[in-house]
Amino acid sequence: MTVCRGCCCGTARTVPRFDHAGQLARLRAAVADQATVRVSDCLDACAHANVMVVQPSPAGRRAGGRPVWLGLVNDHDADADIAAWIRAGGPGLAGLPPVLDLYEVTPPRRIREQLA
Repeated sequence: MTVCRGCCCGTARTVPRFDHAGQLARLRAAVADQATVRVSDCLDACAHANVMVVQPSPAGRRAGGRPVWLGLVNDHDADADIAAWIRAGGPGLAGLPPVLDLYEVTPPRRIREQLA
């Protein structure tokens, strides 16, 4: 899992009154046995701060899973829902919970072109 903490994500300027450091700590603790939570510089999706990308596990990738981009993740309940999905297997192994449909965003064109 990659959590953007670049120019906009993870800043009080963009998302005020939110514990950004606490979000990272909670996510790391919640998925410690299943995934690594990495911090990235800007993922170029600033309009959707805070942005996270959940990558499939090796088994999930073999099952056809692809990275899922989530945006506007500025709610502790969303953090818990994301962590529960990862613990259930994540992309390729567990369907995206309907509540997380609300957070799914399309990667920026620059990123999509690099992946093509």
